[in-house]
Amino acid sequence: MAGKTESRAGALAFPWWVVLIEGIFSLILGIFLITAPGMTTVFLVTVLGFYWLVRGIFSLVAIFIGETGMHWGWLLLSGILGIIAGPVVLRHPLLATVIVANMVVIIVAVLGLMMGLVDLAQAFSGSGWGIGMLGALSVIIAFMLLFNSFAAALFLLFVIAGFMIAGGIGAIFSSFRLRNV
Repeated sequence: MAGKTESRAGALAFPWWVVLIEGIFSLILGIFLITAPGMTTVFLVTVLGFYWLVRGIFSLVAIFIGETGMHWGWLLLSGILGIIAGPVVLRHPLLATVIVANMVVIIVAVLGLMMGLVDLAQAFSGSGWGIGMLGALSVIIAFMLLFNSFAAALFLLFVIAGFMIAGGIGAIFSSFRLRNV
């Protein structure tokens, strides 16, 4: 009986309508990414530019407020980078969109390459041929992403749109389940 009360109290502590708004926003953004990928991506990168600028200002202010739990040097570096990167993105939104999308693909490719190489090393250490095949596949995909990052960025955009649509629908259904709890 106590477990049921605790779970209901935890569920009621988080408003159902917040999950509903998040789901609707995610669904709409996913649909926009499929129907108008260029314009939507430029919009999202512009929002990112505003975020970096505001975050940079807050990081510099946090140096003087103190008690943030971060060293002042990291706050200074974060603030300077945000104040530089934010306006650059806002001034050149199309170029920033291409660069940000390609950087995401390059980061994913490098991570995939590192994981693949670790899997291959494990396979040669005696972990089995299954992990070796997955490692080889990961390395191949990583090189494909690295050598054609622009096409991969475009494809990744549609993958993200699919996840946003599915996640939005899931969040909408979950919000109604939370409402009935």
